[in-house]
Amino acid sequence: MALLTLPTHDRQDLVAFVRDLVRIPSPSTEEEQVARRIVQEMEAIGLRHVAIDAIGNVSGRMGAGRGPTLMLNAHMDTVRVSDPGSWKQNPFGATVENGLLYGMGSCDMKGGLAAMLYGAKLVKDSGSRLNGDLVVACVVQQEQCEGLGTRVLVEQSHVHPDWVVLGEPTNLNVSRGQRGRMEMRLVTHARSVHAANPVLGENAIYHAARLVFGLEILADQLGTDEFLGPGTLAVTGIASSACSRNVVPDSCELIIDRRLTLGENETKALAEVQRVIARENVDAEVEVAGYRTTSYTGYAVDTREVYPAWVIAADHPLVNATLQAAQTELKHRPKITCWGFSTEGVYTAGEAGIPTVGFGPGREECAHTPDEHVRLDDVYAAARVYARLALQLLG
Repeated sequence: MALLTLPTHDRQDLVAFVRDLVRIPSPSTEEEQVARRIVQEMEAIGLRHVAIDAIGNVSGRMGAGRGPTLMLNAHMDTVRVSDPGSWKQNPFGATVENGLLYGMGSCDMKGGLAAMLYGAKLVKDSGSRLNGDLVVACVVQQEQCEGLGTRVLVEQSHVHPDWVVLGEPTNLNVSRGQRGRMEMRLVTHARSVHAANPVLGENAIYHAARLVFGLEILADQLGTDEFLGPGTLAVTGIASSACSRNVVPDSCELIIDRRLTLGENETKALAEVQRVIARENVDAEVEVAGYRTTSYTGYAVDTREVYPAWVIAADHPLVNATLQAAQTELKHRPKITCWGFSTEGVYTAGEAGIPTVGFGPGREECAHTPDEHVRLDDVYAAARVYARLALQLLG
């Protein structure tokens, strides 16, 4: 079978496009400028029905307008640069050195996003008649609330994919699942007094410290799954409340990041923490944290931070098709893996039950790190694999 080929001018255009994306800061809820640039590129490569929806997602499509639908799904937001001084490269310089493109979001996941658009262009330029639709969806706020953007796109924009491919970094391997995620807010309560006489009151920070120790013990006792690995628990934030710095605080808040493996759920995770509170005999409560914000379009968001684990069967037809497409274009058989982080699959596979796999350029461990980068040859290769998969499923 003949390999698909990205012509030199398309490779040049793809690099110019992904460098533009990296140069445009796009932290969650601030994606408008990068969304406009994506619209421009989608229209230039000939996608139809290019649109920005209510929450700010960008989508475009090609195909017959009937039959099955394959969605190539990427997020266009990034985390923020926490410490510019830790970068040797300019986080928004989009520098290319030795075949690597450096910059915030280059790996997670503007390289994969660009590859999806140019994979669609390869399909279009092949002249093949599609018996279904190929949709490229670029969604918002994944870094803060995974699944949110895709949920709005599917449930409000009437895009109903039969298969979803996520372009998060997999190092050109095939991911078939991930652990879930849950954020909990735990608050301890005590009695505030002047710090000159602390014995007259109770210190909410001390109560919280006892719970932190109990949670550290709990973290070593969580469930595990043969494929996804163990559940995890980490205290990721702490803040106290008092009317002055010379007053013993009457409340202290802990933020808990809980990764859920298969067999774990919200009820189980909350009950485990409640047992720690009961054992330490402190006045405290724990609840699922809320995510409340407004998108760049003005769309109000108010949801709970619970995201399910998901796995697609190793012998599912979509897994086999992706492996076949990748093997054809890469000339080797990719590994089957799972992600350590969370993705839009929490909605597509975890809630909506849509067959979902992951395949993308870049290494997972490079995401959210100083001097984040992606190998351009892998971006080109990913574009070819996306096109090959679309032709297999829809051609």
